[in-house]
Amino acid sequence: MSSKANKKPPLGKGLGALLQSSATDITSSDISDKSVLGAIAMLPISSIEANPFNPRTHFEEDALSELSKSISEHGIIQPLTVRKLGRDKYQLISGERRFRASQIAGLKEVPAYIRVANDQTMLEMALVENIQREDLNAIEVALSYQRLLDECDLTQEQLSQKIAKSRSSITNHLRLLKLPALVQKGVRDGLISMGHARALVSAGDEGTQIDLFYAIIEEGLSVRALENLIKGEAEPKPAKEPVKVEAPEISQQQNNFRSNFGDKVAAKVEIKKSPQGSGKLVINFNSETDLNRIIEILNK
Repeated sequence: MSSKANKKPPLGKGLGALLQSSATDITSSDISDKSVLGAIAMLPISSIEANPFNPRTHFEEDALSELSKSISEHGIIQPLTVRKLGRDKYQLISGERRFRASQIAGLKEVPAYIRVANDQTMLEMALVENIQREDLNAIEVALSYQRLLDECDLTQEQLSQKIAKSRSSITNHLRLLKLPALVQKGVRDGLISMGHARALVSAGDEGTQIDLFYAIIEEGLSVRALENLIKGEAEPKPAKEPVKVEAPEISQQQNNFRSNFGDKVAAKVEIKKSPQGSGKLVINFNSETDLNRIIEILNK
């Protein structure tokens, strides 16, 4: 048997199976207009509303503009899929990019497959369709997986079979939802890759993850460099701690400070100054009593 014969269909047991189900096909419904049965219907674009279950929430304007130009020139190659809500009212199941681009192109009618589906089936159809065919970012894919698990009552194994994806791929996406919201937004906006995000999941607490997120952006860290940094294998950067300079004037200033405190406070004063002129003044104390006396003297 050839490898092609063993190859899984691109939609696995997901959208294809749903669209072939008698529970979701228009031919199983009681609709008087039999001209649309088993065929593509041309529907007024004004009679179609967007799908509230669509996991995609962000559409690139440039990409939509390019698609609208293509539709204006060549028409819609792949029909939309809609469900009938009532008389001359339809709701998108899949194809929202084509629908939006058609609106931009000024089309009055669009080709569509008409189906009947309840809300849960419609949600599943929309999510599976988008996961398989749309260029979702990793966070949108993860949210789609999570909704299929939660709202469609699927196990990860069932989801794996339905969308023809490995369980490890599903798990890796779902783990991204544990990241801080700021980092998830960075993945969605393309500031960091999914590889970066996967590494950050195991980077520690939320504060560490956010610090590393900024480091990726500011220093242009590769995924490998980030992984080495998390493992503690990265080369430490040179310390920026001001160096202690024992110049004669510094020693004199330290002695002046110590004289001002006198014997009342068992304090050691250090002045650390860098060649650039920055630095810090350190006043050591041995007890809370010493600290209070130092504050009292400084406040005089």
